[in-house]
Amino acid sequence: MLINPMTNLPPYQFMNGQLIKGPFMNGLPISEAFATCTFWSVQDVKWMQKALQLAKQGAKAGEVPVGAVLVHHQQIIGQGFNEPIGRHDATAHAEIVALRDACARLKNYRLPLQTTLYVTLEPCTMCIGALIHARVDRLIYAASEPRAGMVGSQMNLSVQPFYNHNIHVHRGLCSDHSSQMLKAFFRERRKAAKNIT
Repeated sequence: MLINPMTNLPPYQFMNGQLIKGPFMNGLPISEAFATCTFWSVQDVKWMQKALQLAKQGAKAGEVPVGAVLVHHQQIIGQGFNEPIGRHDATAHAEIVALRDACARLKNYRLPLQTTLYVTLEPCTMCIGALIHARVDRLIYAASEPRAGMVGSQMNLSVQPFYNHNIHVHRGLCSDHSSQMLKAFFRERRKAAKNIT
């Protein structure tokens, strides 16, 4: 006899950070609620937390807090945070800094198969183009970028048929942490600008 794990949940469990009471969650049967959930591996959470730490480093340097980590076989091969102000370089987004770091370490402009990029904000046009050209296999980003995000928010360049490489995109890991960090950064920046005028 097969047992459906959805119907045999203990009375109180957590799923997607929400308390499950009995056979329903947010008014939906548990089986339907599970169908819409995303489950992350421990390794994915670990690497996104590293990207969040890098974003904090960027914020301390006065840069928009975005961090990125490139991982291959559970080893960091490249990392970075936003540095366009400090480097005087409009292209020094976290993803580009991480790509440059990895390519310099590996002495190759193409990354190895099964490389994953963890980044705290949805990539822009420039960054998704660079990730495609570097042959990143998998992209996991935290917060969406509604104004200029190019892997779902404004457009999805990762699935365009004219590219010769496709990236598997996953969104939402640690999105609340990333969003809160970005909001706090811009709140402080606006506050500082008011004090100057």
